Amino acid sequence: MTRGIITRAALLGGAALLCTAPVHAERLRDAIAAAYTTNPTLAEAQARQEALEEAPEQARAEGRPTLSATANGGYDDLGYGSAGSTDLQAAMPIWTGGRVSAAVRASSADVAAGEQVLRDSEAAVLQSVVAAYADLLFAQQAVEVARIGIERLDRQVGEAQSRFDLGQATKTDVAQLQAQRSSVVANLADAEAALASSRAAYRAVVGEDPGDLEAEVPPPARLPADIADARAAAELANPRLLERLRIVDASEARIDRARADGAPSVAPAGTYGRGVRETSGDLRGYDNAASVGVTLHIPLLTGGMVASRVREAEATTRADRYAVQAELRETMRSVETAWATLQAAGQREEASRDGLAAAQIALDGVRAEYEFGLRSTIDILLAEQSYRAAQLALARARSDVLVAQAALLRATGHLDRAAFLG
Repeated sequence: MTRGIITRAALLGGAALLCTAPVHAERLRDAIAAAYTTNPTLAEAQARQEALEEAPEQARAEGRPTLSATANGGYDDLGYGSAGSTDLQAAMPIWTGGRVSAAVRASSADVAAGEQVLRDSEAAVLQSVVAAYADLLFAQQAVEVARIGIERLDRQVGEAQSRFDLGQATKTDVAQLQAQRSSVVANLADAEAALASSRAAYRAVVGEDPGDLEAEVPPPARLPADIADARAAAELANPRLLERLRIVDASEARIDRARADGAPSVAPAGTYGRGVRETSGDLRGYDNAASVGVTLHIPLLTGGMVASRVREAEATTRADRYAVQAELRETMRSVETAWATLQAAGQREEASRDGLAAAQIALDGVRAEYEFGLRSTIDILLAEQSYRAAQLALARARSDVLVAQAALLRATGHLDRAAFLG
């Protein structure tokens, strides 16, 4: 086998680096599953939502019966000795003027808004996972490209040295190749430092040490087909937009709650009590006492407090409605930006793939022509540089596509645990 055939085989092996994945590569779906299990930011958001979900039950409790017991005791120096009493008090709101129902509606809307906040928190964590995965994937490939480049240059330096010993090459040829090798060694050092940083970022968001990552990630099934589909999906599912809509629902319920402060309320109440006194060692009990009644509360004059609170609630609702419009505009902006970024990344990936194929053909040709003395060492070095640059461009484009896909899915409200299961 000639040296030219050996060199071409090595080049084909280098190209395969960007086209195949390790047999037991770690998949993006594995990273997402690990983040769901271990990420503290996501766990915090889930716990806060669980706390918020108790608010409607607390609001309903304001309209339910209550029962309390009171006991007291004491001693005096006036001859009465020790004395004590116990009381049971019961109350049951019959009519609250709409306060309870309005509070329940408001708190339920708050819970619904919190669910959207949780969805957005999950999407933010998953977007961080995808970004960490993409950065680490590029860093791993950059290190491998540099290592293969050094191995290939080592062979070329050896060939040049042999040619020099035979008088078929100059010392300049050897020095040029050695200089290029030193440059790639420096690139490898930078790539390894970037890899260590990417591994740390991955570990922080995923919670586990990464292995070799799978380069070929299937496209998410819920990516929109065009920009119109993306806008429509965002209007229906973007969590930040839905959160604003639920906040408006809560604000409208609080208008009714403020008005209810000026409405009558009716509540029956009952009390049962018994007292005991100890004098000279004897216990004397008083007759039991019980009372039952109905309380009717009618606000006649509140100093303008109720009217002020109603106006405040109405103004807050108007503000929240404007916030919906602002969030809709921001949602559409993020959708269009993400769509444009994804289109550009996809086109860049396709162009980089073509560029890598062309760079490989060019390097093969330059190397073959060098064997016949038609090319110089500098031609080989330039072709080598172009080939490595094409490899890195394709690796970066693939990572950019992953990041852009995640951004578009988040903007349309479809970035969830099942997003990258395809």
